[in-house]
Amino acid sequence: MRIDLHTHSLASDGTQPPGDVLRAGRDAGLDVVALTDHDTTSGWDEAASVVEETGVALVRGMEMSCAHRGIGIHLLAYLHDPADAGLRAEIEHARQSRESRARRIVERLQEPFPDLTYDTVLAQAREGATIGRPHIADALVSLGALPDRNAVFRDYLHDGSPYYVSHYAPDPVEAVRLVIAAGGVPVMAHPFAAKRGRVVDDAVIEAMAEAGLAGLEIDHRDHDPRQRAHGAAMARSLRLLQTGSSDYHGDGKLNRIGEHTTAPGVLEQIEDRASGVPVLRP
Repeated sequence: MRIDLHTHSLASDGTQPPGDVLRAGRDAGLDVVALTDHDTTSGWDEAASVVEETGVALVRGMEMSCAHRGIGIHLLAYLHDPADAGLRAEIEHARQSRESRARRIVERLQEPFPDLTYDTVLAQAREGATIGRPHIADALVSLGALPDRNAVFRDYLHDGSPYYVSHYAPDPVEAVRLVIAAGGVPVMAHPFAAKRGRVVDDAVIEAMAEAGLAGLEIDHRDHDPRQRAHGAAMARSLRLLQTGSSDYHGDGKLNRIGEHTTAPGVLEQIEDRASGVPVLRP
């Protein structure tokens, strides 16, 4: 059984509709795909509608944007109740902050790119999607200013850029508690990916584990062999699950769906711990 527990669709910053993400999983020989769009569950229903067609089981999830002392942390929430009031309120707060931040980034970028407007950015996103830096990157590509998303992030949208603007994000320990309270299972995404920017030290992960963190995403293209070994040792020490995932974004990133996978036994443990929604199987 081949399982990919981290993908994105047009509901956030992927380039394919949710149903097409499952179709891509089918074409790649996957048996299970988790849809984990950033700070939204709006793609769940469409993805669910193609489970029978594709024969691919769906793990409904979300990737929460968190922060600790200015360092971004991504928390994967699996099988939580999307109607949970506490988690919904925190996600909505973060969404509103991300969208106001996107407007401020666009304002800064209008100095080198006067043709860039916020309407151009909105045109890159599906209705209801959380507007973020990838949509700004797509807008610049659509204007012919740069060749692709990677170039935009490399030159203009990285965390140290003069065009960067911070935004509200929940504390990761509190986010872990909120996911659990919503019946979900929290797993930290690409926790050691220093190539993306600053990463938190191990003490933060230990505090998240004390709060109920279930696992660490170890096998990820942004982890080198040393980081994977360190993560695996830490997972064993803290008795955390180890997952592997593609972090697929369609054409938005080089990541290919199914390039890293999770063991079936790990998914079984995630299902056993969840009480929000079930895995949808064909």
